[in-house]
Amino acid sequence: MFESFAARSGSAGGGPDEIRGWKERLISDPYRSYLYSYPHKTAYSELEPKRSLPELWRDEPAESFFLYMHIPFCGARCGFCNLFTLPDKRADVHETYVDALHRQAVQWARFVGHKPFARFAIGGGTPTLLEPRLLERLFDIAENVMGLNPQQASISVETSPETVTAERLRILKQRQVDRVSMGIQSFVESEAAAVYRPQGPAEAERALELLKREQFPILNVDLIYGLPGQTVDSWLYSLDRALQYAPEELFIYPLYTRDHTIVKPEDVRNSGEDIRMACYGAAREKLLAEGYTQYSMRRFAKPEAVSDKTVLSYGCQEEGMVGLGCGARSYTRSVHYASRYGVSRRATASIIADYVAAERYDTADYGFVLSEAEQKRRYILKAVLHREGLDLGAYENRFGSRTLDDHPELERLQRAGLAVLERNVFRLTDEGMAYSDAIGDWFISPEVRKRMEGYVLV
Repeated sequence: MFESFAARSGSAGGGPDEIRGWKERLISDPYRSYLYSYPHKTAYSELEPKRSLPELWRDEPAESFFLYMHIPFCGARCGFCNLFTLPDKRADVHETYVDALHRQAVQWARFVGHKPFARFAIGGGTPTLLEPRLLERLFDIAENVMGLNPQQASISVETSPETVTAERLRILKQRQVDRVSMGIQSFVESEAAAVYRPQGPAEAERALELLKREQFPILNVDLIYGLPGQTVDSWLYSLDRALQYAPEELFIYPLYTRDHTIVKPEDVRNSGEDIRMACYGAAREKLLAEGYTQYSMRRFAKPEAVSDKTVLSYGCQEEGMVGLGCGARSYTRSVHYASRYGVSRRATASIIADYVAAERYDTADYGFVLSEAEQKRRYILKAVLHREGLDLGAYENRFGSRTLDDHPELERLQRAGLAVLERNVFRLTDEGMAYSDAIGDWFISPEVRKRMEGYVLV
């Protein structure tokens, strides 16, 4: 049914020397782009005409939806952060924001309530920065307004060490949260300080002790490698400290810097040798030896890292994403949309103020309309960059065409030793997984790249 990629040698273009040169260029800059979604938010622009959300969601084919709430507040902005978040600890500001989120949910429930939610996540920012009563309100909105059944959905909440308290964790436990994710980044005081982390190792360990006591099905810990002043040995020290708490899941991230982050690209370049690939290799070796399975370049999990519930299925392509709150993105098959995006304090505060002041939330006026070609590209990217790989049969069933007919350039990955085709599944090799960021960036369409490069961040 499916042709071998190797059998289509001409489609990749060039002989072995050309492929070797292409690979060298590809991997020479391995951390150029973190493509956690496609199209990237910097490809979004004004939608003309505006889209009616009831009409947009009426024919959404996903069998189940993903409910996401964005809380765009944190205690302090970290040096590497370019997310939509505002350092603001004022409880009255938080309450006004939750009021707006409730107002939005009431309007959206009318046109997304016809499908069940298989996943529910609260992210940010730092959702647990909210006072306990406001944290409770988020779950009330999810269940009583949006119709979430917590017994059939996996539920994830992001937190930070300084906001972990026994009272907040009791709320998460009572509301059937399956996964708590905490960013620690480093257990070395000087490394955390170099990227303006608000807490030290002692605070992180205090929070971990409380989290382990509650025995959530999945505890996730985020760590970053390539920090200023870090060495491979100090990176492994942080990894060892995290492993002492036996988290079911770890996300390991290379340090990304942008011109608009506090820590600038030149700060990393000036710190000497780029150790990120060496850190990745050392961490991968240790985590595999500790019984973790690698699911992507960043995610490592124990086989038992699953919810205790029988949850509804949800595809890795992440369509049917219902994003509530300012900064949240929503995904239907043909349109991705969100509020405006900003990083500076002034821009973020202005966007949040507009959201809070709004009375209606029933149109999409900012986002990206996906042509069928972009839908295919998204489908491939979301599959290939994960361990499961791209099922060629599933692709053909969905789109009615063959993967290689649509994208013959994918054969370059196989000829370069970065991917393999096994039993009609196209997946990255171990080497390819290490260069996921470069591969993702290479596969971006010219249209999306042009829009990303033309984006002016405020």
